[in-house]
Amino acid sequence: MLNRPLTVDDRARLKQEREDADRAYNDALTALDGAVQRLREMPHPPPSYDEHQITPLNEQWDLLQARPTSQPGWRGRVRSLIWRVVAPLFERQQTFNSAIVDHINRNVAMHREFTKALASTIGLVRDELEQLVHFENRLIQYAQQITPYVDTKDRDVTRLIVEVAGSVSAVSDEFSKRWESNFARERRYELRVEDLRASFGVVHQATQMLKRELGRLQEVGLAAATSDVDVSAPHHRQSTGDVLNHALNSYKYVGFENHYRGSTDDIRERLATYLPRFDGAADVLDVGCGRGEFLDLLRERGVAARGIDTNHEMVQVCRERGLAADEGDALSYLRGIPDASLGGLFAAQVVEHLEPGYLLNLLDAAFLKLRPGATLVLETINVASWSAFFHSYIRDLTHIRPLHPDTLQYFVTASGFQNVRVEYRSPLPASAKLERLPAPDKGAALKTPPAPVNLMLAFNHNVEKLNGLRFADQDYAGIGERR
Repeated sequence: MLNRPLTVDDRARLKQEREDADRAYNDALTALDGAVQRLREMPHPPPSYDEHQITPLNEQWDLLQARPTSQPGWRGRVRSLIWRVVAPLFERQQTFNSAIVDHINRNVAMHREFTKALASTIGLVRDELEQLVHFENRLIQYAQQITPYVDTKDRDVTRLIVEVAGSVSAVSDEFSKRWESNFARERRYELRVEDLRASFGVVHQATQMLKRELGRLQEVGLAAATSDVDVSAPHHRQSTGDVLNHALNSYKYVGFENHYRGSTDDIRERLATYLPRFDGAADVLDVGCGRGEFLDLLRERGVAARGIDTNHEMVQVCRERGLAADEGDALSYLRGIPDASLGGLFAAQVVEHLEPGYLLNLLDAAFLKLRPGATLVLETINVASWSAFFHSYIRDLTHIRPLHPDTLQYFVTASGFQNVRVEYRSPLPASAKLERLPAPDKGAALKTPPAPVNLMLAFNHNVEKLNGLRFADQDYAGIGERR
């Protein structure tokens, strides 16, 4: 809260904040309106139970109604003899027929009630959906009334502010001018200090790079002095210039990583949770090793590992820390080593820098080079989270293609890896998410009319949906095993 009069810059800033808030509110309202469900066509109830053959079955199941009567003479004796032979068969058949007909008769009523219950359930579901759509429409209408309500309050507050400001303006003008002057001077000083700090960091990186490159050029000059190589040849000068330009761009990206991704300690803390997956492994490859945080963690855990990175400056940082790292292309490196020679492969924040075709070839090569039982871990930005996409992903100009978790999981599986799963990481704190309305206690809930309670529950449900879309975990890891 400001303990001074508002300046012109303050008013401009507050106006911009209000416009931004209005824009965000309108965007959210539009998204909410687009999420309102539309009532769909419900399925028809099934036809009634087929009872066409029930009556004939009840009339014809008794096979022994026409038992043969005893007759005199040899024909009667023959008929009686034959009947004694076949009667047991007919009796067993009649017993079976009786059981079948009884079972069917017992299920007729159940089938009738089932059809009625299903038709009633479909009707009930349709009614509930209609009520839900009606509620969502009413919720949209409620949200649309917030803006005019707030505007009326703003007008009252503005009127009071104008009246109060007019009554004290004569006293506060001189003080306001002095305060603005001092504040502006202090702010300019702070900005200059911040700029100097940032510039010093960049200069430090550039100095370290130039010292390394000058040392390398001295070695090249000494080698040329003892050989027949013409160091003044145009192609040699161009090669040296390309090396310097590449190194210059490399140190710029190192500075970018230091500024936005976090300090070495922060990255070590985040990556340490992957270490148990590589316990007992050897010859682990860290693709895109960067400043070597994970290589350092593996070394402390006693796991032999090597890094590969295209950034010359980052490879130099790794080597200065005594870590094994090579400068080069990961796919070319994998194709140049024997099959089944790696005990694990790790890549953090790398796959989003790769073209789709390159990524698929890298996964195929990794499958061939990993030993049975080895683990593949690919961490990247969770672009399904709006906050991660619009902050972390698009901020880095070296990112080429966003990778949805489902996409990465599918292609890791398609490359032959098994037990493939996605683990979400880097959750945002609760303070960064939308807040739910507090639930009333049991006694208050009983006294509250159902409409406000239902509105609160619906609001909290929608808050959970928005938090799941906008404020989901910032990263995820695609993990697979080579069987």
